[in-house]
Amino acid sequence: MDTSVEMVDCQNLTPGSLLDVETKTRHYKIECLGGNKIRISGHPEFCPEPVPAWLEGSIARDGSLDFGLIEAGRRMMFLVGERPVTTSKVMHVRVDQTAEAAPKSSPSIH
Repeated sequence: MDTSVEMVDCQNLTPGSLLDVETKTRHYKIECLGGNKIRISGHPEFCPEPVPAWLEGSIARDGSLDFGLIEAGRRMMFLVGERPVTTSKVMHVRVDQTAEAAPKSSPSIH
């Protein structure tokens, strides 16, 4: 089942869950691998093909980081190797929840 959400806590998603994140300038495909480990593609320089990465979270207007979250209206930050990547503002987040990749608890999706 494909669901559009305002916010997702990736730490609570089952490994194998798929996210489709549209920012103002790019379109990212993310596979949750467990915790904040992800496989991401969508940036022409840092991840044109799926690569292992670490999701840092969403950056609030005051610059603070909400660890593990991806939220519409905020910029997303992830690490590819040692390199931090900050996206433009997230416009839409879609979660593909298959029977094998359902969230561990309902609070993970808002």
